[in-house]
Amino acid sequence: MREPAGPVPNPRVYIVGTCDTKFEELCYVRDLLRAAGLATCLVDVGIRSRERGVDVTPAQVAACGPGGKSILALDDRGRAVSAMAQALSVYLLGRIDVAGVIGLGGSGNTTIVTAAMQTLPIGVPKVMVSTQASGNTAPYVGSSDICMMYAITDVAGLNRISRVVLANAAHALAGMVVNHAPAVADPKPAIGLTMFGVTTPCITGIRQALDAEFDCIVFHATGTGGRSMEKLAESGLFSGLIDITTTEIADLLCGGVCSAGEDRLGAVARTRLPYVGSVGAMDMVNFGAPDTVPARYRERTFYRHNPHATLMRTTPEECAAIGRWIGERLNRCEGPVRFLLPEGGLSAIDAPGQPFHDPAADAALFAAIEATVIATADRQVMRSPHHINDPGFAAEAAALFRAICTNCTIVTPASTNQLRSLHHG
Repeated sequence: MREPAGPVPNPRVYIVGTCDTKFEELCYVRDLLRAAGLATCLVDVGIRSRERGVDVTPAQVAACGPGGKSILALDDRGRAVSAMAQALSVYLLGRIDVAGVIGLGGSGNTTIVTAAMQTLPIGVPKVMVSTQASGNTAPYVGSSDICMMYAITDVAGLNRISRVVLANAAHALAGMVVNHAPAVADPKPAIGLTMFGVTTPCITGIRQALDAEFDCIVFHATGTGGRSMEKLAESGLFSGLIDITTTEIADLLCGGVCSAGEDRLGAVARTRLPYVGSVGAMDMVNFGAPDTVPARYRERTFYRHNPHATLMRTTPEECAAIGRWIGERLNRCEGPVRFLLPEGGLSAIDAPGQPFHDPAADAALFAAIEATVIATADRQVMRSPHHINDPGFAAEAAALFRAICTNCTIVTPASTNQLRSLHHG
């Protein structure tokens, strides 16, 4: 994922697919986009395609990849798909006229096209019509802004259903390309914040305190949210982070479904951005419906958040391990860091009388963090007497952020056109 994009010179819409099997459908989409007044470029990524009626051949795409045109001779389909995905990524990143990208196909073409889409800047319209779009789309979307549309039928010829679906996709992309987001004059410095439903009052309070000074961009801490925030931080788009809801770390260590991976907090260390963090929703591990909870956890304390979300209370032992993990990552951070521990509770359901209230588990978490973090002038762990959703906690977090930004360079995000220029070097 790259920086947000704006208008491009001499824009063209790229239609990408395997023309050995989807040529008719790709041409149908191309013709609809042309009828909408858009310039187009039909890109063939079919390993076995014959060069016919396309603007960019498989050989031209393959030449951009590490293996060059040898990709086209691979007998292993899995290797060929991976190699062509890499080549297409390099090809599209090398273009300065990409106004939008649309792809259509099954699992192979979806893998190729979405891998390339993920490398494009945020804001470049991306539509993928896929037979895979009604299942787990996380591998295809990642932390990008790809629009996935379920193909309903297989992409195997035009019929009364596929024509409607493909037309809707083409017209949706045309609308995105033609209608740019309104420009914002003199934007405020941007900061990233993390939130869950059970920490919403806290983040709302922080936003209200800082909105006049900062463009507050909130991420849902579902795994993808944390990764998105940190990728944007490394892209140079944020002046700081207020990472109140670090629940993704509990999911990483306990096998939940909202893990952001081993590199959570990695961008904080690498960028040295001003950082205020906390342990929001660290009282829980996230699973899907009740029958998705691993058997080893069946006797634990649970809270049914909704029919598709089952929350499991973390134990003192798990909290201690989580605290050590956080402390070790914070020790790698050399920028200004303030980590605030809410003694009154970690979430809306961790308070006196609530189902996840467990002072012993919270105490184990706090103690492990304090014991592990090596305090310096820039790296400090602090305690707050408040519950995380109390107005007092939000006020403390906002004040800490202002304090550590006082002597820091605050970078105002560039305009979308400037970002586009930076992206293309």
